[in-house]
Amino acid sequence: MRVPALLTCGAAILSSLSACRTDYAHLPTFSTDRKLLQVVVVAPAGTNHEQRYDADKKEFVPMQLAGADHLLEFLPFPGNYGFIPSTRLPTSTTRPGNPPLAALVLAESEPAGTVMEVLPVALLLLDVNGELEQVVVSVPARPAQQILPHATDWSSLRRRYPAVRQSLNLWFQNRSRPGSTRIVGWKDEQAAAQQIKNLMD
Repeated sequence: MRVPALLTCGAAILSSLSACRTDYAHLPTFSTDRKLLQVVVVAPAGTNHEQRYDADKKEFVPMQLAGADHLLEFLPFPGNYGFIPSTRLPTSTTRPGNPPLAALVLAESEPAGTVMEVLPVALLLLDVNGELEQVVVSVPARPAQQILPHATDWSSLRRRYPAVRQSLNLWFQNRSRPGSTRIVGWKDEQAAAQQIKNLMD
């Protein structure tokens, strides 16, 4: 009689712990107090370990390739890679389940699960195996977290740090299998803001 009771108790504890996990996918797109765009970090800057957020389990899990954790066979993430909560991309053959809009925060490394207030500076358009992908490139809203001083929009980023665009082009083109990713183009922060608005839940 005690074993089933213990199993039931253990299941109840696990269930309650699962219920307490943060639902990152459905956090507000903009912070409630400062009305700033939010990004959930999934892969910290400087890591080669690819992760994804499992919205059903409400946890960060390693990306798998042939049954093993997938490692980038190139330079590590050049910023904190994640997503914009409460946004949804259209379903496609390579994107089942309406994933959120991807984002890259140009800042020092933050652990997975960190929610950062950011300023969008650009929208990067990629062709990945014939599928259009979009990444909102951003910087931290807090000046103390910014590693690119005074780059708060597309114009100032290009003017003050022209090599950033070239570096990100090279990284995204080479992070996967050679030839699988093509740079379609870049758009400014207004285009990024409009796309975020279009994809909000």
